[in-house]
Amino acid sequence: MTGLIVFEGFDHVLLDVTQALLPLVIVFFIFQVFFMKLPGQFIKNLLKGMLLVLVGTTLFLQGVQIGFLPAGREIGAFFGGSPYRFFLIPVGFFLGFTAALAEPAVRVLSIEVEKASSGYIRKNLLIYTLSLGVAIFVALDMVRIIYGLPFHYLVVPGYLLALVVMKFSDPAFTAIAFDAGGVSTGPMTVTFILSMAVGAATIMEGRSAVIDGFGLIALVALAPILSVMLLGIVYRKKEGKDDGDGA
Repeated sequence: MTGLIVFEGFDHVLLDVTQALLPLVIVFFIFQVFFMKLPGQFIKNLLKGMLLVLVGTTLFLQGVQIGFLPAGREIGAFFGGSPYRFFLIPVGFFLGFTAALAEPAVRVLSIEVEKASSGYIRKNLLIYTLSLGVAIFVALDMVRIIYGLPFHYLVVPGYLLALVVMKFSDPAFTAIAFDAGGVSTGPMTVTFILSMAVGAATIMEGRSAVIDGFGLIALVALAPILSVMLLGIVYRKKEGKDDGDGA
């Protein structure tokens, strides 16, 4: 019986993933037939990779549906309905940090940045910087939900601050920062942290699951932008100091 529950709705998830991947496969084969003419071994490897992506993504999304979403809602509802709801703040910080740390897209971005910069920007430093930024903003969103603060009280000053920080940050870090804002809002963060926020807002008296529960992802997208650009300021100051020492 448990096995049946685990695979409940699996066919719908498989269909959704197949529909998402199919256009990519069709476009590739159009280019292959008319333009690229890549060797057969490359095509075999591509098809193996596509199969792994299909199976892996389907299993991942199925796990999200039956595991992460309900767990996040229950955690949010538990703390939101308790007299110690302020514990949502450190819990949000911890879960925000670990969710960003486990985000596959964050690791891919960090690896690519390290390669492109020839090791100048270390992947682990970037991963922990992103994760810390996400953790702080998830904790701030828990404060917003607990005290019923309007969403624009956080998001408007946050993006204005990002525009100011952009002027002082290293241009390379600014480019990385805005990509980081996109990759940090991946399946781990969205499914687990968002569901926790919605669960907390649902159970709290005077809160709306729609008005107070959502908006978290906009803050999560802002967090890496600020944290990475601040890292760029640190790197710029370090370079200036090294140049001064060298002179």
